[in-house]
Amino acid sequence: MKMMHTLRSAGAKRITVSAAFMALVLVLSIVVGRELPVGIDWHEAFRPAARAVLDGQSPYTIEKYYAAPWGLVPLLPLAVLPEEAGRGVMVAVSLASLTIVAHRLGARPLTTGAFLLSPPVLHGLLNANIDWLAMLGFVVPPQIGLLLVTIKPQVGIGLVVYWLVQAWRQGGVPQVIRVFWPLTLVSGVSFVLFGFWPLRFEQIIDYSKSFNASLWPTSIPIGAVLLVTAIRRRDARFAIASSPCLSPHVVFHSYAGVLACLLSMPIETIVAVIGLWILVIFRLAGSALSWTM
Repeated sequence: MKMMHTLRSAGAKRITVSAAFMALVLVLSIVVGRELPVGIDWHEAFRPAARAVLDGQSPYTIEKYYAAPWGLVPLLPLAVLPEEAGRGVMVAVSLASLTIVAHRLGARPLTTGAFLLSPPVLHGLLNANIDWLAMLGFVVPPQIGLLLVTIKPQVGIGLVVYWLVQAWRQGGVPQVIRVFWPLTLVSGVSFVLFGFWPLRFEQIIDYSKSFNASLWPTSIPIGAVLLVTAIRRRDARFAIASSPCLSPHVVFHSYAGVLACLLSMPIETIVAVIGLWILVIFRLAGSALSWTM
């Protein structure tokens, strides 16, 4: 009887937490949709691409959509909603997802709060981008994680190499096939449907010249060292941190993935967040000064 009572209590607690979570998502969705300015990436890229798929067209008919096509699958229900409502729900889901990522990476509540209030995370939320979706790949099994991190290679390409080496270590070719077959199958189907869409990566490099935050190719040696360290130490965090260093296209909000690598270390995370805010303040002050002169 006592065990049954405990199970019922635990079940009731889960239902209460789930209901509170859904209510929070609903409130955040409404507030964000009404109060925040238009999320440029949602408005110009992700929503139009998702609407194109719903209309039976290629997402690459949208000029500013460059990501892997399967990154649109979770966004399709949101694209049916009015634009502001869909953007509001996406921001709320983004916050929930990033909180889960932080928890799974060992963050304490204070560290999680600092992470969610960091400039890269807020930049991604304001732009309504989907780095949060790629970052979910950090904390799920590799078979699923590969599909997520490849949505935004600048967030997780180093992790792809790391998982390849780990699979080889664990079981050679059979294990590599076991881990990589979902990504291989989905990629092959997408090439049949939409052509060899990775060629569009060259276009995004040209498009993002004015706001590209990549240090490539200068950063390649740093990325290589981080990736080798990850493989030698069997620590995926170094592989995650290597990803922006190995990509010629990185927007500021994609550095949230690097910041996530510090989440198990509270002091280091808070110092990094403070440093990023100082950088942002100096940049804003510099822009304001040049504007008045």
